[in-house]
Amino acid sequence: MTDIMIPAWVDGTLQPVEKLEAHLRGLRHKAVSVFVLAGDMLLIQRRALGKYHTPGLWANTCCTHPEWDEPDLTCATRRLNEELGIRNLTPVHRGQVRYRADVGAGLIEDEVVEVFAANASQDLDVRPDPDEVMETRWIALRDLSAEIAQTPDIFTPWLRIYMAEHSALIFGHSP
Repeated sequence: MTDIMIPAWVDGTLQPVEKLEAHLRGLRHKAVSVFVLAGDMLLIQRRALGKYHTPGLWANTCCTHPEWDEPDLTCATRRLNEELGIRNLTPVHRGQVRYRADVGAGLIEDEVVEVFAANASQDLDVRPDPDEVMETRWIALRDLSAEIAQTPDIFTPWLRIYMAEHSALIFGHSP
């Protein structure tokens, strides 16, 4: 993992902090999450086993931390391409959420997340980077909610939080 500097709040001030340090210290920091939808179907990804936290768990389409001084929309568009090879989609800002979650291995995500959504078709050309993503699949929102209820441990903490607490903001309705 490279020493990416992300925006984090230290002593009440937004400062560049190395990404792993922000997670180890549980510092509140900026993040971006993207949801690609085809009607009521959501494209989700299973995180690569080499990820330093939550490997092998299912997550929303993509999420990341903006680099220091990187605009949120630029970050969202960049990560769609880097993680999934998705180009030519323009995500739309849906709003901001905040959550705090233990992601294992002594790491904490305390995120202020700018949430984006993009509409696509299920035949969207998706080419996952194997260092980032093991697999992808489309799932109906109601089926995702049911799977999370039945087997929550196969999903990232943030996807569980998004579905339970922020569905109306993200999708315009609750699944």
